[in-house]
Amino acid sequence: MVASWNDCAAQVGHPPDRSPFRDLKIGGSFVFSFGYLGGSRGMVGVGPSDGNVFGIRYERPLGRNLVAILGAAGALTTRYIVDPTKDSASRTSGPVDNTVALIDAGLHLRLMGGKTWHGFAPEIGVSAGVAYAGPAPGDPSQYDFKAKLTLGPEAELRWYPARRLSLRAGAELLYWRLSYPLEYRVPPTQCTTGCNPVLSLDDNLKQWTSHPWINLAVGWTF
Repeated sequence: MVASWNDCAAQVGHPPDRSPFRDLKIGGSFVFSFGYLGGSRGMVGVGPSDGNVFGIRYERPLGRNLVAILGAAGALTTRYIVDPTKDSASRTSGPVDNTVALIDAGLHLRLMGGKTWHGFAPEIGVSAGVAYAGPAPGDPSQYDFKAKLTLGPEAELRWYPARRLSLRAGAELLYWRLSYPLEYRVPPTQCTTGCNPVLSLDDNLKQWTSHPWINLAVGWTF
Protein backbone atom coordinates (compact mmCIF):
# COMPACT_ATOMS: atom_id res chain seq x y z
CA MET A 1 0.00 0.00 0.00
CA VAL A 2 2.85 2.41 0.90
CA ALA A 3 4.66 1.68 -2.34
CA SER A 4 1.46 2.11 -4.39
CA TRP A 5 0.71 5.46 -2.75
CA ASN A 6 4.24 6.65 -3.50
CA ASP A 7 3.94 5.59 -7.13
CA CYS A 8 0.77 7.63 -7.49
CA ALA A 9 2.20 10.63 -5.64
CA ALA A 10 5.20 10.70 -7.92
CA GLN A 11 2.95 11.05 -10.97
CA VAL A 12 0.19 13.43 -9.84
CA GLY A 13 0.88 17.09 -10.62
CA HIS A 14 4.41 16.63 -11.96
CA PRO A 15 5.84 15.63 -15.33
CA PRO A 16 7.92 12.45 -14.86
CA ASP A 17 11.20 14.29 -15.43
CA ARG A 18 10.30 16.93 -12.80
CA SER A 19 8.79 14.76 -10.10
CA PRO A 20 10.33 15.23 -6.62
CA PHE A 21 10.14 11.46 -6.20
CA ARG A 22 12.87 9.14 -7.45
CA ASP A 23 13.26 5.38 -7.26
CA LEU A 24 15.95 4.09 -4.91
CA LYS A 25 18.61 1.91 -6.45
CA ILE A 26 17.98 -1.67 -5.39
CA GLY A 27 21.08 -3.47 -4.10
CA GLY A 28 23.33 -4.12 -1.15
CA SER A 29 25.05 -1.22 0.58
CA PHE A 30 28.15 -0.77 2.71
CA VAL A 31 27.93 2.02 5.28
CA PHE A 32 30.74 3.66 7.28
CA SER A 33 29.76 5.68 10.33
CA PHE A 34 31.11 7.92 13.07
CA GLY A 35 29.12 8.82 16.17
CA TYR A 36 28.90 9.23 19.92
CA LEU A 37 27.50 6.90 22.59
CA GLY A 38 26.30 8.42 25.87
CA GLY A 39 23.89 7.38 28.57
CA SER A 40 23.87 6.03 32.10
CA ARG A 41 26.81 4.34 33.84
CA GLY A 42 24.41 2.75 36.32
CA MET A 43 23.91 3.56 40.00
CA VAL A 44 27.49 2.52 40.86
CA GLY A 45 29.18 4.24 37.90
CA VAL A 46 31.11 1.24 36.59
CA GLY A 47 29.11 0.87 33.36
CA PRO A 48 30.82 2.02 30.13
CA SER A 49 29.55 5.20 28.46
CA ASP A 50 30.53 8.52 26.85
CA GLY A 51 32.76 7.82 23.88
CA ASN A 52 33.20 8.13 20.12
CA VAL A 53 31.99 5.24 17.99
CA PHE A 54 33.35 3.98 14.65
CA GLY A 55 31.27 1.47 12.73
CA ILE A 56 30.62 -0.43 9.53
CA ARG A 57 27.50 -2.23 8.39
CA TYR A 58 26.01 -4.07 5.45
CA GLU A 59 22.44 -3.49 4.31
CA ARG A 60 20.23 -5.55 2.03
CA PRO A 61 16.70 -4.58 0.93
CA LEU A 62 13.90 -7.08 1.51
CA GLY A 63 11.48 -5.85 -1.13
CA ARG A 64 10.67 -2.14 -1.45
CA ASN A 65 9.83 -1.30 2.17
CA LEU A 66 12.15 -3.32 4.44
CA VAL A 67 15.94 -3.34 4.85
CA ALA A 68 17.95 -5.99 6.74
CA ILE A 69 21.08 -4.67 8.47
CA LEU A 70 24.18 -6.33 9.96
CA GLY A 71 26.66 -4.06 11.74
CA ALA A 72 29.79 -3.92 13.87
CA ALA A 73 31.22 -0.97 15.80
CA GLY A 74 33.78 -0.01 18.40
CA ALA A 75 32.88 2.52 21.12
CA LEU A 76 35.82 4.28 22.82
CA THR A 77 34.00 4.59 26.13
CA THR A 78 35.15 5.10 29.72
CA ARG A 79 33.99 3.94 33.14
CA TYR A 80 34.78 4.49 36.82
CA ILE A 81 36.59 2.07 39.13
CA VAL A 82 35.00 1.35 42.50
CA ASP A 83 37.03 -0.31 45.30
CA PRO A 84 34.50 -1.90 47.69
CA THR A 85 37.15 -2.25 50.43
CA LYS A 86 37.43 1.55 50.85
CA ASP A 87 35.13 4.10 52.46
CA SER A 88 32.46 5.88 50.41
CA ALA A 89 34.54 9.08 50.06
CA SER A 90 37.61 7.45 48.49
CA ARG A 91 36.42 4.26 46.79
CA THR A 92 35.70 5.77 43.36
CA SER A 93 38.41 6.70 40.85
CA GLY A 94 38.58 7.41 37.14
CA PRO A 95 37.18 7.53 34.59
CA VAL A 96 39.40 5.03 32.78
CA ASP A 97 39.27 3.79 29.19
CA ASN A 98 37.06 0.75 28.60
CA THR A 99 36.30 0.09 24.93
CA VAL A 100 33.05 -1.65 23.99
CA ALA A 101 32.68 -3.83 20.87
CA LEU A 102 29.18 -3.89 19.38
CA ILE A 103 27.68 -6.37 16.93
CA ASP A 104 24.03 -6.17 15.94
CA ALA A 105 21.38 -7.08 13.40
CA GLY A 106 18.40 -4.89 12.61
CA LEU A 107 15.39 -4.31 10.43
CA HIS A 108 14.43 -0.91 8.98
CA LEU A 109 11.14 0.26 7.50
CA ARG A 110 11.40 2.71 4.62
CA LEU A 111 8.70 5.27 5.33
CA MET A 112 8.51 6.26 1.66
CA GLY A 113 8.80 2.78 0.25
CA GLY A 114 11.39 2.45 -2.48
CA LYS A 115 11.50 6.16 -3.30
CA THR A 116 13.14 9.41 -2.22
CA TRP A 117 11.57 12.86 -2.01
CA HIS A 118 13.97 15.55 -3.20
CA GLY A 119 16.68 12.99 -2.45
CA PHE A 120 15.57 12.37 1.16
CA ALA A 121 14.42 9.02 2.57
CA PRO A 122 13.49 8.56 6.27
CA GLU A 123 13.61 5.16 7.99
CA ILE A 124 12.73 3.72 11.39
CA GLY A 125 13.76 0.36 12.80
CA VAL A 126 14.83 -1.89 15.63
CA SER A 127 18.05 -3.78 16.34
CA ALA A 128 19.36 -6.45 18.68
CA GLY A 129 22.88 -7.68 19.29
CA VAL A 130 25.77 -8.11 21.68
CA ALA A 131 28.06 -5.62 23.45
CA TYR A 132 31.39 -6.78 24.89
CA ALA A 133 33.97 -5.06 27.09
CA GLY A 134 36.81 -6.58 29.10
CA PRO A 135 37.79 -5.67 32.68
CA ALA A 136 39.47 -2.33 33.29
CA PRO A 137 43.11 -2.58 34.45
CA GLY A 138 43.63 -1.80 38.12
CA ASP A 139 40.09 -2.62 39.24
CA PRO A 140 40.41 -4.38 42.65
CA SER A 141 36.77 -5.48 42.57
CA GLN A 142 37.37 -7.41 39.33
CA TYR A 143 34.11 -6.00 37.97
CA ASP A 144 33.77 -7.21 34.39
CA PHE A 145 31.20 -5.93 31.89
CA LYS A 146 31.68 -9.09 29.77
CA ALA A 147 29.09 -9.72 27.02
CA LYS A 148 25.63 -8.17 27.21
CA LEU A 149 22.58 -8.51 25.00
CA THR A 150 21.54 -5.20 23.45
CA LEU A 151 18.31 -3.97 21.91
CA GLY A 152 16.77 -0.69 20.93
CA PRO A 153 14.78 1.45 18.49
CA GLU A 154 16.45 3.62 15.90
CA ALA A 155 15.67 6.21 13.22
CA GLU A 156 17.64 7.53 10.27
CA LEU A 157 17.34 10.22 7.61
CA ARG A 158 19.15 9.57 4.35
CA TRP A 159 20.00 11.98 1.56
CA TYR A 160 21.01 10.72 -1.87
CA PRO A 161 23.07 13.33 -3.77
CA ALA A 162 23.71 10.58 -6.34
CA ARG A 163 21.90 7.33 -7.04
CA ARG A 164 24.52 5.12 -5.37
CA LEU A 165 25.79 7.54 -2.72
CA SER A 166 23.93 8.32 0.52
CA LEU A 167 24.71 10.65 3.42
CA ARG A 168 22.95 9.79 6.67
CA ALA A 169 22.14 11.08 10.14
CA GLY A 170 20.81 8.58 12.65
CA ALA A 171 19.89 8.08 16.29
CA GLU A 172 19.44 4.94 18.38
CA LEU A 173 18.50 4.28 21.98
CA LEU A 174 20.51 1.24 23.06
CA TYR A 175 19.68 -0.82 26.15
CA TRP A 176 21.79 -3.35 28.05
CA ARG A 177 21.75 -4.79 31.58
CA LEU A 178 24.63 -4.39 34.04
CA SER A 179 25.44 -7.13 36.58
CA TYR A 180 27.22 -6.10 39.79
CA PRO A 181 29.46 -8.45 41.85
CA LEU A 182 28.45 -9.65 45.31
CA GLU A 183 31.51 -7.82 46.74
CA TYR A 184 29.56 -4.58 46.34
CA ARG A 185 27.28 -5.69 49.20
CA VAL A 186 30.15 -6.37 51.62
CA PRO A 187 30.94 -3.49 54.06
CA PRO A 188 34.42 -2.01 53.51
CA THR A 189 37.25 -3.00 55.82
CA GLN A 190 39.74 -0.19 55.17
CA CYS A 191 37.73 2.63 56.76
CA THR A 192 36.74 4.33 60.00
CA THR A 193 33.94 6.55 58.61
CA GLY A 194 31.61 6.16 55.63
CA CYS A 195 31.71 2.39 56.02
CA ASN A 196 28.56 1.62 54.04
CA PRO A 197 28.85 -1.00 51.29
CA VAL A 198 28.67 0.05 47.66
CA LEU A 199 25.20 -1.53 47.40
CA SER A 200 22.73 -2.18 50.19
CA LEU A 201 20.84 -5.45 50.56
CA ASP A 202 17.82 -3.69 49.06
CA ASP A 203 19.67 -2.72 45.88
CA ASN A 204 19.36 -5.01 42.89
CA LEU A 205 22.56 -6.58 41.53
CA LYS A 206 21.24 -6.14 37.98
CA GLN A 207 20.28 -2.87 36.31
CA TRP A 208 19.12 -1.88 32.83
CA THR A 209 20.78 1.24 31.43
CA SER A 210 19.90 3.25 28.32
CA HIS A 211 22.39 4.79 25.89
CA PRO A 212 21.59 7.40 23.23
CA TRP A 213 23.74 6.76 20.17
CA ILE A 214 23.91 9.41 17.44
CA ASN A 215 25.88 8.98 14.24
CA LEU A 216 26.73 10.39 10.83
CA ALA A 217 27.42 7.98 8.00
CA VAL A 218 28.15 7.59 4.32
CA GLY A 219 26.85 4.65 2.28
CA TRP A 220 27.51 3.21 -1.17
CA THR A 221 25.02 0.98 -2.98
CA PHE A 222 26.33 -1.69 -5.34
